[in-house]
Formats: sequence, C-alpha cells, structure tokens
Amino acid sequence: MRLAVPGGEAGLPEEGLSLWLTDWKVPTGIPWEGRRVVALVGQAVAGHLDVHVHPDGQAVEVWMLDVQPGFRRRGVASLLMDTLCAVYPTAWINHGARTREGTWWWNGYRDPAPQRNVHNRPPAEWAVYFDAVAVASDKAQNAHLNAFYGLDGHRQEVYRYGERLEQEADDYARHYQPVREAGLDPAGRQLHGAARLFLPPAVHAYVHDRTQDPSGRAAALVEHVGHGNLPRTYWNSTRHAAFEDAYHEELFQDAVPAQPATHLVFTVRLPPADPLPAFHALPGSVDFTAGADIAVELAALAWRSAGQPAVTHTAAFTPPVSAAVAPRWPQDASAAYRARYDEAGFRLSPEAGQPAAEPAYADRAEDISAMADRLMAALAERSRSAPPLDASPPPPSREPQQTSPPPTPGQGQSMR
Repeated sequence: MRLAVPGGEAGLPEEGLSLWLTDWKVPTGIPWEGRRVVALVGQAVAGHLDVHVHPDGQAVEVWMLDVQPGFRRRGVASLLMDTLCAVYPTAWINHGARTREGTWWWNGYRDPAPQRNVHNRPPAEWAVYFDAVAVASDKAQNAHLNAFYGLDGHRQEVYRYGERLEQEADDYARHYQPVREAGLDPAGRQLHGAARLFLPPAVHAYVHDRTQDPSGRAAALVEHVGHGNLPRTYWNSTRHAAFEDAYHEELFQDAVPAQPATHLVFTVRLPPADPLPAFHALPGSVDFTAGADIAVELAALAWRSAGQPAVTHTAAFTPPVSAAVAPRWPQDASAAYRARYDEAGFRLSPEAGQPAAEPAYADRAEDISAMADRLMAALAERSRSAPPLDASPPPPSREPQQTSPPPTPGQGQSMR
C-alpha cells in the first residue's frame, strides 16, 4: 500500500519521498499483527517504523523507529509517526520506552493525537489493551531520561493527572486482557512463498519474454531453482503478501546488485494425507520449523522483474507438480527426498520409481514423419534437375612439378 502525505518532501532530495505500509514479520512473541511503515527516497530506504496492531485494530504498540544516518534531521521520523496516527485514526497508541536519541527527538516532536497516547491518559481508558505495570515502567524510564538530559518531554501532557504510577499499576493491572495467539492454519489451503533470484542473462530474458508460452517459462524457472529447493520461511495466505516479502528483501539488501532480480512466488498445498509438519504461525503466514524436508504440491508460479514490478507473469500446473521445501541441512533430508532429489535440490533423472518422461515431441510423430517425406522428395527432385557431373580425369598441368631434393649424406630422416 502506497501512502501520499502532503508536505512530506520538505528538506528531502529531488527524488521525493513515498511511504509503504507493509507486513512486518518478526517473531517477537507478541500475538499482535506486525506492521511496518517504510519511508523511501527514490529507491533508498530513508527510515522505517515497526509496530504491533491489536486484532481489533483499536490499539497499536510502537516497537522501533529508525532513520538512516543520511536522512536524519529532515523530518522523516516525524512523518513516519504522523503516518501511523493517520493509518489508525481511532486506535490507542503506546509509544513505549525511548532511547537516548528517541528522547531528544520526542522532546521536539508535536504529537498529532495526544489524546490517544496512553502515556497521556488514565489507565481506566486503555488498560484492557495494555498492561498498566509495563506502561508505568516505560513512563518512569522516559521521565528519568528527560531529567538526565534536562528536557521537558511534554511533561504537562504526560503527568497532568498527579496520580502515582505505582498506584495506577495496582488499580488497573487486573483489567488487562491478553490476546490469545491465533495464527494461520496451513492445512487444506494454498500457501504462497517468495524467492528472490539473480538469473543468468539468457534465462532472465526468456522467462520475462511475454511472447513466449508462460507454461514453458514457468517450467524453466522451476528447473533452474530445483523442485526440491523451495523456501522454508514466510508462506503467506495471499500471493500479494509473498511478493511484498520479496520486495522487502529488495529494499533492505546490503548491496545494490549488478543485475535485476526476479521475484518468484510459489503457490503450493500440503498433501492432505500427510501429518502437518511443525510450524510457527503468524496472523497471515507460517514458518516451517521442522529441520527435515516437506513434500508439497506445486500448483502455480508467478514472477516479476524487480525493475518492472507492475508486470506479473503467471502459470498454473495442471495437474500440480511434486515438489519439496528444502531441508534445513542436507543431513536432515528424508529417505524419500534423497530418492527424488540430489543435495542441491534438483530432481534425479529419471526419478526413482517414476516412469521416464515422454519426449516433448511424442505426440507429433505423424507430423514429423510427413515433414521428413517432404524433405526427401524435395532432395530427389533437386538431384534429377541438376546437370550431370563430368567423370573424366582433369588434363595434366603445364606447370613443372617440384620434387624434393635427395637427403644430404649423413642427415637421415627423422622418425618422429
């Protein structure tokens, strides 16, 4: 989701600034959905804000606000926090405890929604969402840092009630209602997992050529990756979320690649007869935590070039193709996996226990035979119409023939 915020370009380079609201998938142990707001200047990440959102959308907890060194003191942090308030216009916001840098920034920040900041309101209004003891602890830490650096820290907003924090905690901690963790169930549904590939130039040109058959290009991609080499992490409930994972990796990469990446999304189902492998569930995705390989049925493939994200190529496999999530380590592979794939995840040829695949031209035998007959007939016709060859020997040449001189005495010929 792209967001446009008026005035966001102030003090920033000519490329301008855009905001991206996306999933934030980190197993923090908090059973709320992770969300991230990313600030982009051109194709560079200027900063990001990570939060947890209550399942009903009426409470948000800030986890991390970070701005890259080259974009600090330009209003990026304030813009990210303003965007959060705009995206969740009715939710309580818990800003948590602050670091040294966060303390100085907050002192100069003008909160657009102070009435929804839980640090500014009595726990009776928000204690059902947040643990009053934890909030009191964060407020005490922030107060200490403000005093240490001689900052006001919006003290009048935060402490206008005059009630001791310990008393607030004692009175309202019992009102907190923890959320039971409810993650995605992978059984009986399609899952979508992403991979980011750097293909050889010829393969890249072929799989992104829209004039070619999508099924053939999809088959080439799977052969290049390996049927037994599917990713282990972040299998999503939607294809869109999987593409976001690939794009997120693209933005936060350590170095700029020399060639464009291909973002590939596998659509799979777990075989219904097998027991579910061990997994960790997030609200919209799962991670497989078992070390061994996981057999899946590959139903479809979708892919994009990182340089052209608006163009999506898709192909379905009918019937689904046997594939596997790669084992964590080669020694973790099951016997069934070793019988089908090598250590790099590529299919053995032919697969053990499987009949050899028919050639792609098996159903064109009659056409190929007729073409051969036409070629032979054309060759015979050209032979009949060609002039006869003269079989007489060529006349002797008038040029004198050169002969090698006899060997000099004492200089025998070499046998090598």
